[in-house]
Amino acid sequence: MPIRTGDIFTSPILKKINHMMSKQLKSLVYKLITIEANKDIGILAFRLLAVFSLIKAHGLPKIINFQETLTHIPDPLGMGSTFSAYYAVFANVFCAILIAAGLFTRIAAIFILSITLSGLLIVHLNDPAKLQDMPLIYSIVFGFIAYTGAGKYSLDHNF
Repeated sequence: MPIRTGDIFTSPILKKINHMMSKQLKSLVYKLITIEANKDIGILAFRLLAVFSLIKAHGLPKIINFQETLTHIPDPLGMGSTFSAYYAVFANVFCAILIAAGLFTRIAAIFILSITLSGLLIVHLNDPAKLQDMPLIYSIVFGFIAYTGAGKYSLDHNF
């Protein structure tokens, strides 16, 4: 005799399993949206993902093609393209690594923020929103990291 769809949860055992799963799911959701969630693990994951994205998209290409970086990098503050290139590599690679390790996190995030905000407010000021979104998103992300700090799982927390 085939089982009809409506009969699946009519068995007392299946009703109990369904009820228990609902309790576990409710408990998980409660933990995720209340104080019981481990915010420090979230901050660690956020830091690592932000740094991975920055290094992959901006840091490594600047190092690998450094001669091209020297010739094409904008010089928004008029300090010379050489200084701007070295500063961009410093912020996008060295400061990003510091943030991943959670060492001098707030200071490192401010250096990155200076790059992203200059890109947003000087270099791409008159560009369409599609070109402004990347420096805006990075500014929000690293501004948040500068505000929150590295969290419990960091070298900053241990010193």
